[in-house]
Amino acid sequence: MSFINYASREINCKIVYYGPGLCGKTTNLQYVYQKTAADAKGKMISLATETERTLFFDFLPLALGEIRGFKTRFHLYTVPGQVFYDASRKLILKGVDGVVFVADSQEERYDANIESLDNLRYNMTEQGYDLDRIPFVIQYNKRDLPNAMPLEELRRDLNTTGVPEFEACAATGEGVFETLKAVAKLILIDLKKGQ
Repeated sequence: MSFINYASREINCKIVYYGPGLCGKTTNLQYVYQKTAADAKGKMISLATETERTLFFDFLPLALGEIRGFKTRFHLYTVPGQVFYDASRKLILKGVDGVVFVADSQEERYDANIESLDNLRYNMTEQGYDLDRIPFVIQYNKRDLPNAMPLEELRRDLNTTGVPEFEACAATGEGVFETLKAVAKLILIDLKKGQ
């Protein structure tokens, strides 16, 4: 969970973007990174293998708000989309404070969305978390594409617990900051409860 640095008077919170391969997790973070003032962000770090371009996580500290005189700093991570990188996914989920599930709205990616969401729930349980008890939002990405599924169908099958949800087109930035602000706000509410 969140890490408090008393020397710098910062509360560090971890947000993980989770979803199937090529759904737009990295595009979300790149957009946030590009639009964030240089003095409010750290470096973006990317790890990749020669076999798969999505085996990496991005790291972006973003300062927002204060709690009892402590600045809050959000560290944003993505997980690899492919299921065979499950060990990396589990490692990245360690210490998570909030999760954004990025769903690919394309009809042919429906099964991948279901599989990835099931995998998220499983991995959260393996780490000792309950996805229904931590800050969690869903983003329906790629809403601009002609083969995007109806929102009602996606909502019915992916958002069974009624968490905050957002339509997005991460490539243009539509819905990106709304999604981030929603999960950050839920994390801050959680932190204030724990004071």
